[in-house]
Amino acid sequence: MWRPGDDPGDRRFAELFGDGRGLDLEGGGGLGSVTVAYETWGEPGPARGNAVLVLHALTGDPTPRGRPVRPIPHPVGGTGSSDPGRPSTPTVGSWSARTCWAGCQGTTGPASPAPDSAPYGSRFPLVTIRDQVAVEAALADHLGIDRWAGVVGGSMGGMRVLEWCVGHPDRVGRAVVLAVGAAATSDQIAWCSLQVRAIRSDPAFAGGDYYATSGRPVDGLAVARGLGQVTYRTADELEVRFGRAAQAAEEPLKGGRYAVESYSSTTGPSCPSGSDPNAYIVLSEAMNHHGRRPRPRWRGGALARVRAEVTRGRHRFRPPLPLPSKRSWPGCLPGDGPVRLIESASGHDGFLLEVDQVGDVVAAALA
Repeated sequence: MWRPGDDPGDRRFAELFGDGRGLDLEGGGGLGSVTVAYETWGEPGPARGNAVLVLHALTGDPTPRGRPVRPIPHPVGGTGSSDPGRPSTPTVGSWSARTCWAGCQGTTGPASPAPDSAPYGSRFPLVTIRDQVAVEAALADHLGIDRWAGVVGGSMGGMRVLEWCVGHPDRVGRAVVLAVGAAATSDQIAWCSLQVRAIRSDPAFAGGDYYATSGRPVDGLAVARGLGQVTYRTADELEVRFGRAAQAAEEPLKGGRYAVESYSSTTGPSCPSGSDPNAYIVLSEAMNHHGRRPRPRWRGGALARVRAEVTRGRHRFRPPLPLPSKRSWPGCLPGDGPVRLIESASGHDGFLLEVDQVGDVVAAALA
């Protein structure tokens, strides 16, 4: 987790809701103020009409990483690379921002100081996707952006793109939604809930107030990340990559591991915003509440308010598997937004790994 005094890198910070009105939360309660860390790249155009908001997934942070893969060849380029998870060099004329609330990477979260100067810890309130977008909308106001030329995101970021389109229909010109449905499904909620239980079961969790102790629940976090990583991939991919092979120089019959066990046990502390276990819990539970009233939303209720040109990136797994319904919401949108298929053997993580295909989807949507 990032804390005041650490190297900010290229992060910028905005202090929001500190004017006495505070932030009221969907689940009740609120916060008196919120600090938002974000990063921008590119140059703003007249009236900032070229601004694109990039919303990362669960384990991202506001800092673009990696080298440019293939710049999007048009003047409203959203990410500057063909992977919206790894923006780097902006295309000419684009001006993009990247952020996430509650991720403990410079934005107010469980590790941040509460008004009494101690970390929020267990006192940090429940946050929903709608709450996250309320903070992002306040950031847009702070930046002087009345309307985003585009909003792009995958997985948890895609949830927030949808919420932007539903909750702020006049503030989004074009939207790219990757690897997410209109509402969290029962199996997704079950897997996230197991990950949360794994973290809370770690003896070092201390009820969420481990910041003042000598330990952190990294073992519980590692189990949670291992569970998540397995669900983000397909059984076919794991079989092809690992099969029943043993981990190098280890013998499973003598206490060693299979290669797939090594893979699923080394994903814990390796994720940025997930490196704070409390933040991982807060964001996982926010995803569980995505579209918490799914029937009126995905059957045309809230979605009927959408005004943006929406492009949805949908996975088709290799080898061929039945396309999951993901609560097929594109037909509930006004207009006829395209659904772009992304061929992948990697399951959910295809939106991060199929760099060229995703780049083509984003480029076509924002061209």
